[in-house]
Amino acid sequence: MKRIAVMTGLVAGLASVAVFLSSAGATSGAVTCGSGTHGGPGYAYAGLQSKSPGSGVRATITALSQPEVSAGHAAGWIGVGGPDSGPHGETMWLQTGFAAMPSTPLMVYAEVTRPGRAPAFVPLDTDVAVGESHRLAVLEMNRRPGVWRVWLDGKPVTDPIVLPGSHKRWEPLATAESWNGGVATCNDFRFRFERVGVAQSLGGSWRPFVPGYTFRDRGYSIHQLTPTTRGPRTLSARNFQAYAFDASSA
Repeated sequence: MKRIAVMTGLVAGLASVAVFLSSAGATSGAVTCGSGTHGGPGYAYAGLQSKSPGSGVRATITALSQPEVSAGHAAGWIGVGGPDSGPHGETMWLQTGFAAMPSTPLMVYAEVTRPGRAPAFVPLDTDVAVGESHRLAVLEMNRRPGVWRVWLDGKPVTDPIVLPGSHKRWEPLATAESWNGGVATCNDFRFRFERVGVAQSLGGSWRPFVPGYTFRDRGYSIHQLTPTTRGPRTLSARNFQAYAFDASSA
């Protein structure tokens, strides 16, 4: 299974429509619990990559506590693509999820990186409460291979997004992410991912998410949630076949 490099989108600012972002501000000298091995300097992850390619990924995401972000950002997101993941080595990705920055409310966002362009960050809901859940999806459109949309609570919220050569190429991701802003600091978060699924064909045909690779950088953890015949879900470290999981700072 070919592991895709994790996206290193940078939630560095907010405008009313979109913000174009760059990770150039991160410094390689800032090594702390917020610095991992899967992304650029200062990035750390706790999440999963699908075992097989798909035409989309969906999840219900909840922030179980208010992220404590002293610098940079913390996020819980689903998506496809990544650095150098295009058919000719282009950097392309599409993601959606929750994000938090210093002294700002939680938000729901989408982010797209097209070949040869900087990442474009689009706020979808800029005042999300702790404990509030949203159904999110990144999905290839029916009869339009390589054309994607972001969905929020059952409705498409972006125009069609063309990502050339992306059809049947990417293993979807569901992960939490921290970026330390280029300083020696740790960001705390706790995101819950439920009803995680992968689209087997254009437009849907959803199947349960089957993990193929785990991202678990120093200072962060993943706990699988498993159903019980009676009562609430419980945490389990056995038979790691996630349909739901918590990603958090340790």
